[in-house]
Amino acid sequence: MLAYVVQRVIAIVLMLVVVSIVTYVLFYAIPGDPARLTCGRSCTPELISQNRQALGLDRSITEQYGRFLHGLVAGRDYPDDSQLARTHPEFITHCDAPCLGYSPTRQTTVNNVLGRAAPVTLSLTLGAFVLWMLVGVGLGVLSAVRRGHIVDKLLLGVSLIGYSFPTFFVGLILYDIVSVKYGLLPSPGYVSLLQDPGGWFSGLLAPWITLALAYTALYVRLTRARMVDSLASDYVRTARAKGVRAHRVVLKHGLRASLPPIITLAGLDIAGILGATAITEQVFNLDGIGRTVIDAVKDADLPIIVVGVLIAATAVVVLNLVVDLLYAVVDPRIRYT
Repeated sequence: MLAYVVQRVIAIVLMLVVVSIVTYVLFYAIPGDPARLTCGRSCTPELISQNRQALGLDRSITEQYGRFLHGLVAGRDYPDDSQLARTHPEFITHCDAPCLGYSPTRQTTVNNVLGRAAPVTLSLTLGAFVLWMLVGVGLGVLSAVRRGHIVDKLLLGVSLIGYSFPTFFVGLILYDIVSVKYGLLPSPGYVSLLQDPGGWFSGLLAPWITLALAYTALYVRLTRARMVDSLASDYVRTARAKGVRAHRVVLKHGLRASLPPIITLAGLDIAGILGATAITEQVFNLDGIGRTVIDAVKDADLPIIVVGVLIAATAVVVLNLVVDLLYAVVDPRIRYT
Protein backbone atom coordinates (compact mmCIF):
# COMPACT_ATOMS: atom_id res chain seq x y z
CA MET A 1 0.00 0.00 0.00
CA LEU A 2 2.78 2.45 0.92
CA ALA A 3 4.60 1.83 -2.35
CA TYR A 4 1.39 2.41 -4.27
CA VAL A 5 0.73 5.70 -2.46
CA VAL A 6 4.28 6.90 -3.14
CA GLN A 7 3.94 6.06 -6.84
CA ARG A 8 0.63 7.88 -7.05
CA VAL A 9 1.96 10.95 -5.24
CA ILE A 10 4.90 11.16 -7.67
CA ALA A 11 2.50 10.81 -10.60
CA ILE A 12 0.28 13.54 -9.12
CA VAL A 13 3.22 15.93 -8.78
CA LEU A 14 4.30 15.31 -12.38
CA MET A 15 0.74 15.73 -13.60
CA LEU A 16 0.34 19.02 -11.78
CA VAL A 17 3.61 20.27 -13.26
CA VAL A 18 2.30 19.47 -16.75
CA VAL A 19 -1.04 21.14 -15.98
CA SER A 20 0.73 24.24 -14.64
CA ILE A 21 2.90 24.48 -17.76
CA VAL A 22 -0.05 24.14 -20.12
CA THR A 23 -2.18 26.58 -18.12
CA TYR A 24 0.63 29.10 -17.78
CA VAL A 25 1.46 29.01 -21.48
CA LEU A 26 -2.18 29.20 -22.56
CA PHE A 27 -2.91 32.27 -20.45
CA TYR A 28 0.37 34.09 -20.88
CA ALA A 29 1.08 33.26 -24.52
CA ILE A 30 -2.32 34.27 -25.89
CA PRO A 31 -2.43 37.12 -28.40
CA GLY A 32 -2.38 40.51 -26.73
CA ASP A 33 -0.40 42.15 -23.99
CA PRO A 34 -1.23 41.01 -20.43
CA ALA A 35 0.33 44.22 -19.11
CA ARG A 36 -2.34 46.18 -21.00
CA LEU A 37 -4.96 44.55 -18.77
CA THR A 38 -3.40 45.70 -15.50
CA CYS A 39 -4.49 49.33 -15.44
CA GLY A 40 -7.90 49.48 -17.16
CA ARG A 41 -8.89 52.73 -18.84
CA SER A 42 -6.16 54.67 -17.09
CA CYS A 43 -3.45 52.93 -19.12
CA THR A 44 -0.72 55.00 -20.73
CA PRO A 45 2.26 53.62 -22.64
CA GLU A 46 4.53 54.55 -19.75
CA LEU A 47 2.29 52.88 -17.15
CA ILE A 48 1.95 49.74 -19.28
CA SER A 49 5.73 49.56 -19.62
CA GLN A 50 6.18 49.98 -15.85
CA ASN A 51 3.63 47.28 -15.07
CA ARG A 52 5.15 44.94 -17.64
CA GLN A 53 8.54 45.28 -15.99
CA ALA A 54 7.20 45.12 -12.43
CA LEU A 55 5.32 41.89 -13.07
CA GLY A 56 8.13 40.31 -15.07
CA LEU A 57 6.03 40.20 -18.25
CA ASP A 58 8.90 41.62 -20.28
CA ARG A 59 10.75 38.31 -19.93
CA SER A 60 10.29 35.16 -21.99
CA ILE A 61 7.57 32.64 -21.16
CA THR A 62 10.12 30.10 -19.96
CA GLU A 63 11.76 32.63 -17.66
CA GLN A 64 8.38 33.74 -16.33
CA TYR A 65 7.43 30.14 -15.57
CA GLY A 66 10.81 29.55 -13.93
CA ARG A 67 10.23 32.54 -11.66
CA PHE A 68 6.75 31.22 -10.88
CA LEU A 69 8.24 27.88 -9.77
CA HIS A 70 10.93 29.68 -7.78
CA GLY A 71 8.22 31.66 -6.01
CA LEU A 72 6.47 28.44 -5.05
CA VAL A 73 9.62 27.14 -3.40
CA ALA A 74 11.41 30.23 -2.06
CA GLY A 75 8.96 33.14 -2.27
CA ARG A 76 9.17 36.20 -4.46
CA ASP A 77 9.20 40.01 -4.42
CA TYR A 78 6.94 42.26 -6.49
CA PRO A 79 8.30 44.18 -8.33
CA ASP A 80 11.19 41.76 -8.76
CA ASP A 81 13.74 44.57 -8.93
CA SER A 82 16.83 44.30 -6.72
CA GLN A 83 17.81 47.94 -7.28
CA LEU A 84 14.37 49.21 -6.28
CA ALA A 85 14.46 46.93 -3.23
CA ARG A 86 17.67 48.64 -2.10
CA THR A 87 16.60 52.22 -2.76
CA HIS A 88 12.86 52.06 -1.95
CA PRO A 89 12.04 48.88 -0.01
CA GLU A 90 8.66 50.34 0.95
CA PHE A 91 7.52 49.83 -2.66
CA ILE A 92 8.29 46.10 -2.57
CA THR A 93 5.60 43.52 -1.78
CA HIS A 94 7.07 40.26 -0.51
CA CYS A 95 5.20 37.03 -1.15
CA ASP A 96 6.21 34.13 1.09
CA ALA A 97 6.55 30.60 -0.27
CA PRO A 98 4.52 29.07 -1.73
CA CYS A 99 3.98 32.27 -3.68
CA LEU A 100 1.14 31.94 -6.19
CA GLY A 101 1.63 35.27 -7.90
CA TYR A 102 0.56 38.89 -7.71
CA SER A 103 -2.84 40.31 -8.67
CA PRO A 104 -2.36 43.68 -10.40
CA THR A 105 -6.08 44.53 -10.27
CA ARG A 106 -6.31 43.90 -6.51
CA GLN A 107 -2.84 45.24 -5.72
CA THR A 108 -1.98 42.30 -3.49
CA THR A 109 -0.60 38.80 -3.71
CA VAL A 110 -2.75 35.90 -4.87
CA ASN A 111 -1.94 34.23 -1.54
CA ASN A 112 -3.74 37.02 0.31
CA VAL A 113 -6.73 36.90 -2.04
CA LEU A 114 -7.15 33.13 -1.78
CA GLY A 115 -6.33 33.15 1.93
CA ARG A 116 -9.51 35.16 2.50
CA ALA A 117 -11.60 33.19 0.01
CA ALA A 118 -10.48 29.62 0.78
CA PRO A 119 -12.18 29.27 4.23
CA VAL A 120 -15.50 30.33 2.69
CA THR A 121 -15.36 27.80 -0.14
CA LEU A 122 -13.97 25.07 2.11
CA SER A 123 -16.76 25.56 4.65
CA LEU A 124 -19.40 25.67 1.92
CA THR A 125 -18.06 22.58 0.14
CA LEU A 126 -17.53 20.36 3.18
CA GLY A 127 -20.84 21.32 4.78
CA ALA A 128 -22.80 20.65 1.60
CA PHE A 129 -20.90 17.39 1.06
CA VAL A 130 -21.75 16.08 4.53
CA LEU A 131 -25.38 17.14 4.04
CA TRP A 132 -25.91 15.48 0.67
CA MET A 133 -24.07 12.30 1.68
CA LEU A 134 -26.02 11.82 4.93
CA VAL A 135 -29.40 12.74 3.51
CA GLY A 136 -28.92 11.30 0.02
CA VAL A 137 -27.46 7.94 1.08
CA GLY A 138 -29.79 7.66 4.06
CA LEU A 139 -32.93 8.29 2.01
CA GLY A 140 -31.61 6.01 -0.74
CA VAL A 141 -31.24 3.16 1.78
CA LEU A 142 -34.74 3.85 3.12
CA SER A 143 -36.16 3.88 -0.41
CA ALA A 144 -34.51 0.53 -1.23
CA VAL A 145 -35.70 -1.09 1.99
CA ARG A 146 -39.27 0.15 1.35
CA ARG A 147 -39.14 -0.71 -2.33
CA GLY A 148 -42.55 -0.50 -4.00
CA HIS A 149 -44.23 1.21 -1.06
CA ILE A 150 -45.56 4.75 -0.95
CA VAL A 151 -42.39 5.96 0.81
CA ASP A 152 -40.27 4.66 -2.07
CA LYS A 153 -42.43 6.27 -4.72
CA LEU A 154 -42.56 9.56 -2.81
CA LEU A 155 -38.78 9.71 -2.39
CA LEU A 156 -38.17 8.93 -6.06
CA GLY A 157 -40.62 11.63 -7.15
CA VAL A 158 -39.21 14.26 -4.80
CA SER A 159 -35.63 13.41 -5.78
CA LEU A 160 -36.47 13.77 -9.47
CA ILE A 161 -38.01 17.19 -8.81
CA GLY A 162 -35.02 18.25 -6.70
CA TYR A 163 -32.57 17.15 -9.38
CA SER A 164 -34.45 19.17 -12.01
CA PHE A 165 -34.08 22.54 -10.28
CA PRO A 166 -30.94 24.53 -11.23
CA THR A 167 -28.72 25.72 -8.40
CA PHE A 168 -29.26 29.44 -9.00
CA PHE A 169 -33.06 29.00 -8.92
CA VAL A 170 -32.99 27.11 -5.61
CA GLY A 171 -30.60 29.69 -4.18
CA LEU A 172 -32.79 32.62 -5.15
CA ILE A 173 -35.89 30.94 -3.69
CA LEU A 174 -34.14 30.18 -0.39
CA TYR A 175 -32.55 33.62 -0.20
CA ASP A 176 -35.36 35.95 -1.31
CA ILE A 177 -38.44 34.07 -0.14
CA VAL A 178 -37.60 31.49 2.52
CA SER A 179 -34.90 33.49 4.32
CA VAL A 180 -35.60 37.20 3.70
CA LYS A 181 -39.38 37.33 3.24
CA TYR A 182 -40.57 34.68 5.69
CA GLY A 183 -37.51 34.28 7.92
CA LEU A 184 -37.72 30.49 7.95
CA LEU A 185 -33.96 30.20 7.54
CA PRO A 186 -31.22 32.34 9.15
CA SER A 187 -29.84 35.22 7.11
CA PRO A 188 -27.06 33.89 4.85
CA GLY A 189 -23.51 35.08 5.41
CA TYR A 190 -20.09 33.86 6.39
CA VAL A 191 -18.61 34.07 9.87
CA SER A 192 -15.41 32.28 10.84
CA LEU A 193 -15.98 28.95 12.55
CA LEU A 194 -13.38 29.81 15.19
CA GLN A 195 -14.95 33.19 15.86
CA ASP A 196 -18.60 32.13 16.12
CA PRO A 197 -19.51 28.46 15.50
CA GLY A 198 -23.24 29.16 15.80
CA GLY A 199 -23.11 32.07 13.38
CA TRP A 200 -20.97 30.00 11.00
CA PHE A 201 -23.56 27.22 10.93
CA SER A 202 -26.65 29.43 10.66
CA GLY A 203 -25.10 31.70 8.02
CA LEU A 204 -24.17 28.79 5.75
CA LEU A 205 -27.32 26.69 6.23
CA ALA A 206 -29.18 28.13 3.23
CA PRO A 207 -26.11 27.92 0.91
CA TRP A 208 -25.53 24.32 2.07
CA ILE A 209 -29.09 23.35 1.20
CA THR A 210 -28.84 25.09 -2.16
CA LEU A 211 -25.62 23.36 -3.11
CA ALA A 212 -26.61 19.97 -1.71
CA LEU A 213 -30.13 19.68 -3.13
CA ALA A 214 -29.30 18.46 -6.64
CA TYR A 215 -26.55 16.16 -5.34
CA THR A 216 -28.87 14.75 -2.68
CA ALA A 217 -31.45 13.83 -5.30
CA LEU A 218 -28.80 12.09 -7.40
CA TYR A 219 -27.45 10.10 -4.46
CA VAL A 220 -30.94 8.99 -3.42
CA ARG A 221 -31.49 7.39 -6.81
CA LEU A 222 -27.97 5.96 -7.09
CA THR A 223 -27.99 4.50 -3.57
CA ARG A 224 -31.44 3.01 -4.08
CA ALA A 225 -30.42 1.34 -7.34
CA ARG A 226 -27.27 -0.16 -5.82
CA MET A 227 -29.02 -1.22 -2.62
CA VAL A 228 -31.81 -3.00 -4.52
CA ASP A 229 -29.19 -5.09 -6.32
CA SER A 230 -27.24 -5.78 -3.12
CA LEU A 231 -30.29 -6.78 -1.08
CA ALA A 232 -31.25 -9.28 -3.78
CA SER A 233 -27.84 -10.99 -3.63
CA ASP A 234 -27.31 -14.54 -2.39
CA TYR A 235 -25.09 -13.53 0.55
CA VAL A 236 -27.80 -11.20 1.84
CA ARG A 237 -30.40 -13.96 1.67
CA THR A 238 -27.95 -16.25 3.47
CA ALA A 239 -27.43 -13.67 6.21
CA ARG A 240 -31.16 -13.32 6.69
CA ALA A 241 -31.58 -17.09 6.78
CA LYS A 242 -28.97 -17.25 9.56
CA GLY A 243 -31.07 -14.87 11.63
CA VAL A 244 -28.85 -11.79 11.34
CA ARG A 245 -30.72 -8.69 12.47
CA ALA A 246 -32.35 -6.66 9.73
CA HIS A 247 -30.39 -3.46 10.36
CA ARG A 248 -27.07 -5.36 10.20
CA VAL A 249 -28.10 -7.00 6.94
CA VAL A 250 -28.97 -3.63 5.44
CA LEU A 251 -25.97 -1.65 6.72
CA LYS A 252 -23.15 -4.19 6.94
CA HIS A 253 -23.97 -6.34 3.92
CA GLY A 254 -26.20 -4.30 1.63
CA LEU A 255 -24.83 -0.78 2.08
CA ARG A 256 -21.16 -1.77 2.26
CA ALA A 257 -21.42 -3.64 -1.05
CA SER A 258 -23.08 -0.57 -2.58
CA LEU A 259 -20.43 1.92 -1.45
CA PRO A 260 -17.74 1.66 -4.23
CA PRO A 261 -19.76 3.42 -6.97
CA ILE A 262 -21.06 5.93 -4.43
CA ILE A 263 -17.52 6.71 -3.29
CA THR A 264 -16.40 7.11 -6.91
CA LEU A 265 -19.16 9.57 -7.66
CA ALA A 266 -18.61 11.41 -4.38
CA GLY A 267 -14.93 11.92 -5.18
CA LEU A 268 -15.70 13.27 -8.64
CA ASP A 269 -18.48 15.52 -7.34
CA ILE A 270 -16.52 17.14 -4.52
CA ALA A 271 -13.52 17.58 -6.82
CA GLY A 272 -15.60 19.28 -9.50
CA ILE A 273 -17.79 21.31 -7.20
CA LEU A 274 -15.95 24.61 -7.81
CA GLY A 275 -18.37 25.58 -10.59
CA ALA A 276 -21.42 24.96 -8.44
CA THR A 277 -19.93 26.82 -5.49
CA ALA A 278 -19.25 29.80 -7.76
CA ILE A 279 -22.98 30.06 -8.54
CA THR A 280 -23.96 29.62 -4.90
CA GLU A 281 -21.41 32.19 -3.75
CA GLN A 282 -22.74 34.68 -6.29
CA VAL A 283 -26.35 34.18 -5.18
CA PHE A 284 -25.59 34.51 -1.46
CA ASN A 285 -22.85 37.15 -1.82
CA LEU A 286 -20.11 34.95 -0.36
CA ASP A 287 -16.52 35.87 -1.18
CA GLY A 288 -15.23 32.38 -1.90
CA ILE A 289 -12.80 31.01 -4.47
CA GLY A 290 -15.48 30.43 -7.11
CA ARG A 291 -16.71 34.00 -6.99
CA THR A 292 -13.14 35.30 -6.85
CA VAL A 293 -12.23 33.40 -10.03
CA ILE A 294 -15.36 34.66 -11.82
CA ASP A 295 -14.48 38.24 -10.88
CA ALA A 296 -10.91 37.59 -12.07
CA VAL A 297 -12.24 36.44 -15.45
CA LYS A 298 -14.27 39.65 -15.72
CA ASP A 299 -11.21 41.73 -14.83
CA ALA A 300 -8.81 39.59 -16.92
CA ASP A 301 -6.78 39.03 -13.75
CA LEU A 302 -4.57 36.28 -15.19
CA PRO A 303 -2.62 35.26 -12.03
CA ILE A 304 -5.83 34.46 -10.14
CA ILE A 305 -7.28 32.63 -13.15
CA VAL A 306 -4.16 30.48 -13.47
CA VAL A 307 -4.18 29.58 -9.77
CA GLY A 308 -7.92 28.84 -9.91
CA VAL A 309 -7.30 26.31 -12.67
CA LEU A 310 -4.45 24.75 -10.70
CA ILE A 311 -6.62 24.46 -7.58
CA ALA A 312 -9.33 22.67 -9.55
CA ALA A 313 -6.79 20.30 -11.14
CA THR A 314 -5.19 19.57 -7.76
CA ALA A 315 -8.56 18.77 -6.22
CA VAL A 316 -9.38 16.31 -9.00
CA VAL A 317 -6.12 14.32 -8.89
CA VAL A 318 -5.82 14.29 -5.09
CA LEU A 319 -9.41 13.18 -4.53
CA ASN A 320 -9.01 10.48 -7.16
CA LEU A 321 -6.19 9.09 -5.02
CA VAL A 322 -8.36 9.31 -1.91
CA VAL A 323 -11.16 7.45 -3.69
CA ASP A 324 -8.78 4.67 -4.74
CA LEU A 325 -7.56 4.26 -1.17
CA LEU A 326 -11.11 4.19 0.19
CA TYR A 327 -11.88 1.27 -2.12
CA ALA A 328 -9.50 -0.88 -0.09
CA VAL A 329 -11.26 0.19 3.11
CA VAL A 330 -14.80 -0.72 2.03
CA ASP A 331 -13.85 -3.77 -0.06
CA PRO A 332 -11.26 -6.10 1.57
CA ARG A 333 -10.79 -7.90 -1.76
CA ILE A 334 -8.99 -4.86 -3.20
CA ARG A 335 -5.25 -4.77 -2.58
CA TYR A 336 -2.73 -2.27 -3.95
CA THR A 337 0.86 -3.33 -4.52
